[in-house]
This record gives sequence, C-alpha cells and structure tokens, in this order.
Amino acid sequence: MALDQEWMADQSTETPSGARMYDYYLGGHHNFEVDRRGAERVAAVYPEVFISSQANRALLRRMVGFLASQGVDQFLDIGSGIPAFGNVHEVAMAVNPNARTVYVDIDGVAVAHGQAVLKAVPQAAMIQGDVRQIEEIFAHPEVQRLLDFTRPVAVLLLALLHFVPDEHEVEHIVSTIRETIPAGSYFVITNGTTEGVPSDLTAQIEQLYSQFAQPVKFRSAAEIRKLFAGLEIVEPGIVYGPLWHPEASTDLFLDEPSRSLVYGGIGRKP
Repeated sequence: MALDQEWMADQSTETPSGARMYDYYLGGHHNFEVDRRGAERVAAVYPEVFISSQANRALLRRMVGFLASQGVDQFLDIGSGIPAFGNVHEVAMAVNPNARTVYVDIDGVAVAHGQAVLKAVPQAAMIQGDVRQIEEIFAHPEVQRLLDFTRPVAVLLLALLHFVPDEHEVEHIVSTIRETIPAGSYFVITNGTTEGVPSDLTAQIEQLYSQFAQPVKFRSAAEIRKLFAGLEIVEPGIVYGPLWHPEASTDLFLDEPSRSLVYGGIGRKP
C-alpha cells in the first residue's frame, strides 16, 4: 500500500499514536512531541510503563524463539509497531535463516520506517493494515507472496487486541484468523488485563487512551482465555506475560507478574 506522505505530514502529529508511544516507551526515536506528551501522561499514572514495555519485548523474543524451535518458519505479526532491536524476523532467523515474516501496522510512520529497515531483508516485509479488516490483511499481495498458508504459520497479536474495544470486532478477528490458518499453526495473543490490577489504575489508563488515536480496553483473565477457544494451549497456559517461559530469576516483573498488566499465551490449531 503506497503511503500518502502529505497526509502523514498533516495528520500523524495531531494525536498520540499507540505505535509511536510504544516506541518512546522503549527508548526509540521514531515518535513526535505529541506522542511523547501522551506517553508521559500515561507514565504519570503508571510509572512502570517503560519497564512493562521492555518486559513485553522480552516476552515477544521468548514466544517467537519457542515457535521457531518448534519448526515454525512463517510469522504474521499484526500490530507490530515500529521495528526495534530483537524483532520477530531477527529472532526467527537466528533459529532458521529461511524464516519469513510479515509485519502489519495501522500507523503510517511505523510502516514507512519498517519498510525502510526491511529493504535489505528479502524474507521480511511490512505493510499497512487494520486488524479490524483482517480479511484484507490475509489477502494483501505481500502476505500472499511471503507466506504459504498450506503450511503452519504463527499469527502474533501481541498487545494489540486491547486497542479494539468492541467485543464483536474482536470475536470476528479471532474467528477469522482461526478459520484461515491451517492445522498446526499457532495463534499468539497478549492483552492488557484487569486481573490482579487495581481497577482505578486500568480505568485511568483507559480514560487517557480514549483521547489518543487508539483507545484501550483491559480484559479479565476469563475474557482473554475465551479468545483461545478451539485451540490447544501451549504450556504454561494463559498467564501473566512474565510467567510465560521465564528465562531467569531476574526477569522483569517475575516476582510480581500482575505489575506487567499483560496476560496471554500461545494456542495451536489442531
């Protein structure tokens, strides 16, 4: 999809973007003043947002590394944000140099930067897309070119679905992916959670994000588990992010995993 650079110049800096705020949380430089101001407003309510973002990146690396070790060599990362060190294709290709990855994000700045970064990586591509139009993502020429849906694929929805508040839209997204991917494929979901988290904290964060480009909805553990219906759940199950295959006793939030505000896991389509 060609990007309208004039539109980006006119519109991208008007409202904080989730992708660019996440880049700021991770210490990146592909964000605007409006994103930094929005991120600092969130940090005023939840000071650990910077550490939580690092924990989320560590979770991504653990999950992708696990999937690659299971023989998965195709990844569709929807809501990927701006590519950062240790992204999906780098982790996967460290296990299998032939692994292929397609990144998808709604934010034009994230897509433009991602496409520039990936020019020298023929096994990876980045496209602009909205998860709420999930059929269009699967039909995109780059997705069809790089990924073979007659073989297992891993679809990643990491910290994405909480940007889709409408439950009917979430149900449509999840069911479409589950029906589209072949048997033996994996489905990765993490979501901001209310489980074990003070309700006033999640309410304040939701209220802040309602003023940004993408509103946020935290979900209970039960609501997140429902997203894995019909899938075989990979151990240790649907858990707080820090508890999913931790690597060391010093892992971020391992002692108090609810502080990460993230819940999820991996399911396999039988």
